Parts: sequence; structure tokens; C-alpha cells
Amino acid sequence: MKTPPISVEALLVLDAIEYRGSYAAAAEQLNKVPSALSYIVQKLEEQLNVTIFQRQGRRAVLTPAGKHLLSEGRKVLHTINALAEQTQTMANGWEPKIRIACDSIINIKPVFAGIQQFLALHENIEFDIQEEVMNGTWEALVEDKVDLVIGAPAPVPNQKGIRAIKIGQLDSVLVMSKSHPLFQDLSHANKAMTTNELIKYRSIVVHDSSLHDIPWSINMIKGSQHFFVSSITQKVAAIIAGIGIGHLPKATAQQHINDGTLVEIDLAEQPSPQDIYMAWKITNKGKGLNKLTEILLNSENQY
Repeated sequence: MKTPPISVEALLVLDAIEYRGSYAAAAEQLNKVPSALSYIVQKLEEQLNVTIFQRQGRRAVLTPAGKHLLSEGRKVLHTINALAEQTQTMANGWEPKIRIACDSIINIKPVFAGIQQFLALHENIEFDIQEEVMNGTWEALVEDKVDLVIGAPAPVPNQKGIRAIKIGQLDSVLVMSKSHPLFQDLSHANKAMTTNELIKYRSIVVHDSSLHDIPWSINMIKGSQHFFVSSITQKVAAIIAGIGIGHLPKATAQQHINDGTLVEIDLAEQPSPQDIYMAWKITNKGKGLNKLTEILLNSENQY
């Protein structure tokens, strides 16, 4: 591979000169003589065939080309520093990145609160958070796309090597907006609705994000016309818009019920609470994941 003209040392020199304003001050910062810095900059200018600095009185000021070079160069320096820190972290048994799949149905705030508590102690570890739905959450773990799943619904896959811990139950309620025709119908009927009576109304359903397994459906009104969305956020918006009715986690629905945006539909047969899990693979023995799960499992907040 051909040696690139831009070295890490050259970027550090440019950074110091721009920050300190002169070759002399930068040389003092880098513990070098000014002539050494001048040589590095001059050599870089010759190789790139550009002018990087120009004199303005006693100050060395970047040219437009120099500004671009240093701006992008600082990103490189940051990446190199992060790489060094991550390498040291990994050598001590701490993984450089933790990948998490959160089911769309859970309250994400306690998850982020736990991650913030973790990052206060281990700021060099990166996080990659993605949203999945029902079986797609389990699939992400089984296929090693993530290290941890939070809020995955029962049942736990019959897969060896998965450690799953129940973190709670989600109660759901069937809701509608006041603009929906069912609201007008119920205002006269004043009775609990049966599944057969709900069939004629369109229901809002969140797509299972699984790509390879058989999609799951929870609290779906079978026989009704369905309107599919990809997240709980979209489902709430669709119900509020009056497009259809749908089941929502009680905690999610309650704020909209309280402000009058949504109305709970009284059911003759209430849906059963849904168990939700936090899970990871037993073979994953990284210290970061162990510490994070400890924080999340000890959280007093409800997911």
C-alpha cells in the first residue's frame, strides 16, 4: 500500500499551530523546535501541492484548503484516539460496543436512564440501539445482530444458550379516538364490546419485524380489516387520527386517555397481561454487558 502524504504527526502539528496561533507556541506545546514543525508543514504542502498556512502579522492562519484539511483531520485524530481507548478497554475484558434491540412496546425512558448511569462510569463504550417488534426482537438476538434484547415478549424461544429474565408484565387496553364511528355507537349502546362486535371496525396493527420466522400477533382482532404500521408511535398516531382502533400498553395509552385524546373501549373479555423479558446469550461474557444488565435489572422504573 502506498504511504499516504498525510500522517498522524502532521495532523497533530496542524492542530497545535491552529490552536496556539504560531509555530513557536505550537512547538512548545509539542515539545519540538519550531524548525521541525516548519519542515513538517512545508513537506505536507509540497506533497499535496497546496498552501496550508499563510502569515497574518505574527499569526499563522489557515487557508480555505488548510481549514478543510484540519477539520477533517481532527475527525481522524478523534477516531484514532477512540480506537486506542477501545483497544485498551477490550484488552481488559470490556467490549468496545454494546448492541441492544428494544421492543417497540416498552417504555424506553428507563432503558436510556440505565445506559446513562452506565456511561457515567464507562464513557469509552459505544452503543447501538435499534427498535424491533415481537418475534423480530428475539430474531435479532438469535442471529447475533444484537448483544441484548429488552422487552421481548413471551414465549422465550426454545433456543439453547439464551439467558432470559422476566422484567415485568404489560397490561394492554383497547382504545379509539372520539372521532371514530365506534365512539358514537358506544355513546348510545353503553355496553361492553365482544370480539364479534369489533370485527366490523378497522384495527391498527404493528408489523412483526421478524424477517425469517413466522410473524407473531398479539391482541390482534381477528377477522377485522387491518391497517399495518411499523412502531407503537405510528400506531398511537393512527388511532388518534381515527383510522382505526387498537390495543396499546396501558402506560402508553393512559396519558392520552387522561387528556381526552383517546377513549378506552370497555371489553366483555379483557386481554391477558403479557410477560416481557430481558435476554442475552450466555456465551457473551463481556464485562460491559454484565454491568449494564445489572444496572437495568436493578432499576426501580417500569419498562
